[in-house]
Amino acid sequence: MDVQHFERITAFIEARLTPLFDAETGSERGFAMDDTSRALRALRNSVLEASAVKGLIATRETAEPLVRKVIDQSVEHHWDVLRGIARQWEDHADFRKEFKRHAWELDAAPAASA
Repeated sequence: MDVQHFERITAFIEARLTPLFDAETGSERGFAMDDTSRALRALRNSVLEASAVKGLIATRETAEPLVRKVIDQSVEHHWDVLRGIARQWEDHADFRKEFKRHAWELDAAPAASA
């Protein structure tokens, strides 16, 4: 699992969500206080939070074994969050098979070859 996996899945999800917040398309969603807008903001915040693992991944190699285990668990959890969100668009042309894979499956497949 590496940063590129997180960058790709985050970019994919952001590409689906950003137009929903685009005022130029006439969208009022995301900015109001209705339930749909609140749900969109919450979803976007979840994506941003789950994708913020770059620092963790960068410190993993030099971390003590117990800390490394916690980092691995955190990275896996955040990948699962993003994977669950991305899978809502499995039928989209830009959806990648790697978005369906579990974190431990990606450990064997570096991002460069994905």
